[in-house]
Amino acid sequence: MSSTTHEQPVMPESFIERAESHMAHFATRWLQPNIVVITAHGEIDAANAHELVDYALRHGDRVHRLVLDMSGVDFFGTSGFSALHTLNVRCAGEAITWASVPSAAVTRLLRICDPDSTLPFYSGVDTALSAVQGEPPRLLQLVPQTR
Repeated sequence: MSSTTHEQPVMPESFIERAESHMAHFATRWLQPNIVVITAHGEIDAANAHELVDYALRHGDRVHRLVLDMSGVDFFGTSGFSALHTLNVRCAGEAITWASVPSAAVTRLLRICDPDSTLPFYSGVDTALSAVQGEPPRLLQLVPQTR
């Protein structure tokens, strides 16, 4: 059975924006009026790295806390690292606390370009959200404290 109408996939209400750029897809999910999770999928390279920054900060006047979820990025070129540096500088200038979640491709490049781990990367979205909200990370207590 074929249909002439194309139905859009049903997205959770929290996904309010989606955009596509050369080999990448971006989505915005608002958790609170000033906390946003930006998700990137696909390839980040010289053709679209600047668009990642522009997309992430398109609501910079409303955002106080931003998490950039790049766990779905399959390719991450050096221009992507430059874009993250630009994002870091712009977030600092706009008083936006931000954190990111890397994919394996992003992590490979960060080992080379950011060996001192100066950019705010975390192992998952929940950990990154805790970091931007100022919540202390939950640490495992391996050795019991003695008094």
